[in-house]
Amino acid sequence: MVDAVGRFSLRGKLAVITGGTSGIGRAVAEHFASAGADVAVISRHREDCEQVASEIAGAYGVRAGGFACDVADETGVERALDAIVTALGTPNVLFNNAGININGGALDLDFGDWKRMMAVNVDGVFLMARAVARRLIAKGLPGSIVNMASISASIVNLPQRQTAYNTSKAAVLHMTRTLAVEWVEHGIRVNAVSPGYVWTEMNQVVPREIADFWMRATPYHRFATTDEIASAALYFASDASTYTSGSELIVDGCFTCL
Repeated sequence: MVDAVGRFSLRGKLAVITGGTSGIGRAVAEHFASAGADVAVISRHREDCEQVASEIAGAYGVRAGGFACDVADETGVERALDAIVTALGTPNVLFNNAGININGGALDLDFGDWKRMMAVNVDGVFLMARAVARRLIAKGLPGSIVNMASISASIVNLPQRQTAYNTSKAAVLHMTRTLAVEWVEHGIRVNAVSPGYVWTEMNQVVPREIADFWMRATPYHRFATTDEIASAALYFASDASTYTSGSELIVDGCFTCL
């Protein structure tokens, strides 16, 4: 007998979610907890992490902890992972979600802003993935790493200009494929979710004319919900995708079909 629901279960697993206190990260943390996983929520703000972890533990009956960390700081990442292992155990799943965007074309963007976006969006993904993989390999455990990419990894977005963001997400996508091949022998899968335009706090404050442009250009004519992105992450995190690594799942309402 087939147990389709069981294939998507995360019961017995520990999932780390970076940028997990709001938006897509918060939705993913809740979906993973709903699927049975214990969760470790990471952001730069300890009180926010601990509050969200407490709410998730109460709502879903799982173990949860909040851990402050700047994902672009190598020492901070190692400390955070050590604290997670001590408190909750070795993570089986990582959702690499922490990221920032500062709009600007190549001629106008401040180089400091470029470097900060690369540090968070690229270095942070690499440092977190490596830290989790090293601990899994040391214990001979399989695992799943899910990186947050974007349709911006493959297209040039309009009407806004966002040279650094697009470049960083392209780097994340190719890093995903590279790590998938490097770590396949250890049973560690690495995949990426690439959303289109999602109704998060970040997009709720963009100028109306830009949001209207996006919706006209999207065949669905609406933003994605955070739940729709979280469902894609759950597929990669679960045993439903045990033969899937180095893959990108685009969730964009047909935006990139045109």
